Amino acid sequence: MSTDTPATAPTESDPQRYLAVQRSDEFAGLRRALRGFVFPMTIAFFLWYALYVILSAYARDFMGTRLFGSNINVALVFGLLQFVSTFLIAWLYSRYADRKIDPVADKIRDEITGGDS
Repeated sequence: MSTDTPATAPTESDPQRYLAVQRSDEFAGLRRALRGFVFPMTIAFFLWYALYVILSAYARDFMGTRLFGSNINVALVFGLLQFVSTFLIAWLYSRYADRKIDPVADKIRDEITGGDS
């Protein structure tokens, strides 16, 4: 572990730079873009999960309906689809972030650090 101090110590104007960026339209747009994906997707996934739990608790006959063979029923398929939907959301977010969030975040970071990333 090193006890050396960084070569460039923060200046008094650093907090003001961060506050200025936080108040900027570009940063507000970045937050709006992030929330525009995260909030609806979180609500959709929660509702999908709640449906699975509620059906498991109160619609046992439906969830026990056999689909294939003797061991594959609706409950098992719904349970596996929970994993599929989780990975699908992660993949969609990755694509969304690459297109809409990362370029703006990189630009803001470069403005704050002066291009020293």
